[in-house]
Amino acid sequence: MHWTQRAALCALPILFWTGGMTAQTATLPQPKTIPASEQTTEQDWWQNAVIYEIYPRSFQDSNNDGIGDLNGITSRLDYLQELGVDAIWLTPIYPSPQVDFGYDISDYRAIDPQYGTMADFERLVREAKKRNIRILMDMVMNHTSDQHEWFLQSRSSRTNPYRNWYVWRDGKGETTTGEGAPPNNWQSLFGHSAWQWDEKTRQYYYHKFYVQQPDLNWHNPAVHTAFRDIIRFWLDKGVGGFRFDAITTLYEDSELRDEGVVHDAHGNVVINAYGDPQLDGSRTDNLPELHTVVAEMRSVCDEFNSTHFPGTRIMIGETYLPNITELGKMYGSHNKPEFQLPMDTQIGFINKLDVEEFRLRINEAERQLHGHTPLLVFTNHDNPRLDLRYGDGVHNTEIARVISTILFATRGASLFYYGDEIGMKTTPPMRKEDVKDPIGITGWPKEKGRDGERTPMQWNATANAGFSDGKPWLPVPPTYTQVNVADEERNPNSLLNWYKALIALKKTNSAFAHGNNVMLDTANTKVLSWLRQTPSGRQVVISANFTPEPQTVNLTHGATLHSTHATTLLKSPGGLNPSTLDVVHLAPFGVYIGEVK
Repeated sequence: MHWTQRAALCALPILFWTGGMTAQTATLPQPKTIPASEQTTEQDWWQNAVIYEIYPRSFQDSNNDGIGDLNGITSRLDYLQELGVDAIWLTPIYPSPQVDFGYDISDYRAIDPQYGTMADFERLVREAKKRNIRILMDMVMNHTSDQHEWFLQSRSSRTNPYRNWYVWRDGKGETTTGEGAPPNNWQSLFGHSAWQWDEKTRQYYYHKFYVQQPDLNWHNPAVHTAFRDIIRFWLDKGVGGFRFDAITTLYEDSELRDEGVVHDAHGNVVINAYGDPQLDGSRTDNLPELHTVVAEMRSVCDEFNSTHFPGTRIMIGETYLPNITELGKMYGSHNKPEFQLPMDTQIGFINKLDVEEFRLRINEAERQLHGHTPLLVFTNHDNPRLDLRYGDGVHNTEIARVISTILFATRGASLFYYGDEIGMKTTPPMRKEDVKDPIGITGWPKEKGRDGERTPMQWNATANAGFSDGKPWLPVPPTYTQVNVADEERNPNSLLNWYKALIALKKTNSAFAHGNNVMLDTANTKVLSWLRQTPSGRQVVISANFTPEPQTVNLTHGATLHSTHATTLLKSPGGLNPSTLDVVHLAPFGVYIGEVK
């Protein structure tokens, strides 16, 4: 739920498996013999994991009320298993007034009735486990709903025991008859002052996000204790870990100093989509104290072993950070580990097809994270889908193949958003009166909100795309008749079958699973090429054309290859099998993947 990045935006895939299988073959390829040192265990499953984000409201509706639910997700587990998913990250399913569609939580130990019951959740966990899929919960620790019992108590009086669970301050120049000015210039990421006056207790409370999402006070030890217990509660339910929302905003400057105002190259104040001066975030984001909390919660997760689910319980961080050095800090140290998988938004949110920039960022992840596992992510429920951020309107499917190749064929874990695998498009509302997301209502028309990337999953070409027999909470985009799972499963040229093929390689080829990244043909500004190489010497070359024109590349530049010949593993529709790796022809936005002989 972080907006740093959002604010900056406004043919047959032929597989040459053993036995000549194609992407449509039901039986997935079996891996070659992999040295024991390179095999994935239950303890390190996350290092090569494929993680799928589900926005529950929009995935599958089982009771025809127009809102997706837990039983709907359970009904689609076979699809996710066939896709190759290791874990599902669920955006919040806790009871909530739904001001921010679940990120305003009123009870951390229950299920919102619109999504189902605790029994439905427990069934989802059991059924997912049968398919070797883990369920990851969204853990929101920065704030609660203003309807949470903690806050209702906190705002009831200045002497209530929960008063110090939130951030309360006097106004500037407050009098007996006037509230005074807010304590400082801090802003909500959803527009305007981050301070809300409370008339009853005559103080302001701080909210980094919506007015209805008061920030918790992490200087209070009781807050730490409460969340340790909440995490244990869900681990006892058998979840495989957590994604920690807005984690970098836990702490604010205790002296309440103003933040700096951002100026452009001409010295003018930068104005954001809400009409406010853009602030630099220096007093409210990524303060050093947050690392203590992350390490603390990691220690709780590490208490749990195989009682419910074998293997490591993982922690994913929502970590929009300015550089690779700050990202590296999120892993913690050997003695105080933090996230196994902080999100590497350095790569996924470049937001333009720039070969040199991608090469730089992938190299940084390879060389400057001290051996830690990167988590690549290009899309989520808070940002426009790939079509608006990378597409050109003509080659969107081909560009999606390029992006997915980077996602799955570079070293690390991979996180993607429901519908990416079929090429769902961003479909924002056309009129303000149709907007559901409050930030779109506040920021219209410069900020249309997040409805466009949250539309219902497109399962088939029947009414409402197979999502619901009721009226969907958001309109189903008209593209569903051509872009849907059922049609793409039947089409060997589809993006969905491309995803399946890439994920199968990630799971069955040890170079994909464990090999280091080594850049090839590094002077090329139109094609990104790299080598995946394992300690045992297995080599796979990958090349992706970033342009709408055919390109020819030499993949023997940049590393010592065993040979200048390769067995083709996967290539874009219309692509050619190269006779030698020093002359590889790529179609417009074409991809080639081959194993060096």
